[in-house]
Amino acid sequence: MGPLIYGTAWKKEKTADLVVQAVIAGFRSIDTACQPKHYEEALVGEALKRLEAHGIQREELFIQTKFTPLSGQDPQRIPYDPTASLEIQVAQSFEASKRNLQSHYVDSLVLHSPLFPYKDLITVWKAMEKIYYSGGAKILGISNCYDLELLKKLYEDATIKPSVVQNRFYRESDYDKELRQWCDTKEIRYQSFWTLTANPHVLSSETIVALAQKYGQTEAQLFYRYLCHIGITPLIGSTSAQHIAEDLAIFEFELEDDEIVRIREVLESFVV
Repeated sequence: MGPLIYGTAWKKEKTADLVVQAVIAGFRSIDTACQPKHYEEALVGEALKRLEAHGIQREELFIQTKFTPLSGQDPQRIPYDPTASLEIQVAQSFEASKRNLQSHYVDSLVLHSPLFPYKDLITVWKAMEKIYYSGGAKILGISNCYDLELLKKLYEDATIKPSVVQNRFYRESDYDKELRQWCDTKEIRYQSFWTLTANPHVLSSETIVALAQKYGQTEAQLFYRYLCHIGITPLIGSTSAQHIAEDLAIFEFELEDDEIVRIREVLESFVV
C-alpha cells in the first residue's frame, strides 16, 4: 500500500480514463468496491488492462475493493443474491469483483460498513477470512467503523486481524483521534476519505494558508502532507491532471515538527 490511494467512487463512465491517468502520473494504489451504486468496478478492471500497454503490470499495483452489505446497495443493482446467506453474499460479491477487475486476487478486501447485530458482522468477517486463506485477498479491513469498542471486539474475535480501517475524516468523529491512536498500537493502517470535502474550515484556517504560502503549495497539498506525516493514508479522488500532479508532489517537502503540532491544534480547535 502506497502513502496515497486513488479513490474511484462516483467516477462513473470516466473511471477507466481517470485510473489510467492517475497511475501513469504515479499513483500505485487504487480503491474501489463491488457497489454499482457508487463505483464502476469493471472500469477499474478495464484500466488495469490498458495500463499493461504502458508497461505497468497488475503486480505493481495495490488494488483494494470492498464487500458492501445490502444496506449500502442500490436495490436495482445488487451484485449478489440478496436472498442468500451472508456467507454466500460475500463469496458472490468477491467473484464479481474478480471478474470486474480481471484479477484472481486483490491486495486488500474491506468490509464497507459494520453489520448489526454483531453476530452478522462476525459471520461476514469469517467469510472474508475464507477468501484470505484461499489467496484471494492479501489483507482484510473495515470501513465506516467509528466505534472503537466495536473495532476492538472485532480485532479480538477475528483470526485474521484487520489491517486497514478506512473512515470519513471529519470533526464530528473527533477526527477518530482515539481510534487512530489504538490503530497505531496494532499496526493498522488508517485510511481517510472525504478528507478535503469535510474540512473547508481547516483548509481556510490561518495556519494552513500561511504554511501553504511558506512552502509554495496549495492548501490541499499542505493538508495531505500533514496527514502523511502523522501516518494517515488519504484517499484522493482528483480528476484533473494538474491536481493529480500536485497530489503526488507533496513528498517534495517536509513539515517541521512544530508545524505538525500547529496543524494538529487547528483540527482540535474545531472539535466540539
